[in-house]
Amino acid sequence: MMVRMVLVVIALATPAVAVAQSGTSALKGLDTGAPIDVDANRIEIRDASNQAIFTGEVVIKQARLTLNAERVTVSYVRQGENPEMRRLDARGAVKLVSPSETVTSTSAIYDVPGRLITMVGNVVLNRQGSVLNGQRLVLDLASGRTSFDGRSAANQGGRVSGRFLVPDKK
Repeated sequence: MMVRMVLVVIALATPAVAVAQSGTSALKGLDTGAPIDVDANRIEIRDASNQAIFTGEVVIKQARLTLNAERVTVSYVRQGENPEMRRLDARGAVKLVSPSETVTSTSAIYDVPGRLITMVGNVVLNRQGSVLNGQRLVLDLASGRTSFDGRSAANQGGRVSGRFLVPDKK
């Protein structure tokens, strides 16, 4: 079975849409080497399994990126004295905010060394007023490429939908 992936390649659409949606995330070039700051109501450290679980109004910041969720599990490896974050799993009312876009979903995974953020479940991307809806969004922080898929395990026939603002002609 061929998996149909719908790529958001806005630049190939109409010129008006190309202005409204560049097809490249504002997170392209995000300093993924910047510190990751975490703030939450509670933390549980599971050192034996190399995990830290943050719960209650979790706020994670890295450079120009802010992630909010109800619960975030951080998986890490030990590199000498300091743990190195490998993956962040966010669950519950997930919201990702950059200077020009906001994405909401039911869950998200940030593959820190892979520089990929995958958001799943009722995903809504709002980029300067233009909105896309789908079930799975992948943000490649290295290239800035954004891809959307409308399908999910529960909805094999799902589609991506959107509304794009047309700028005023001067």
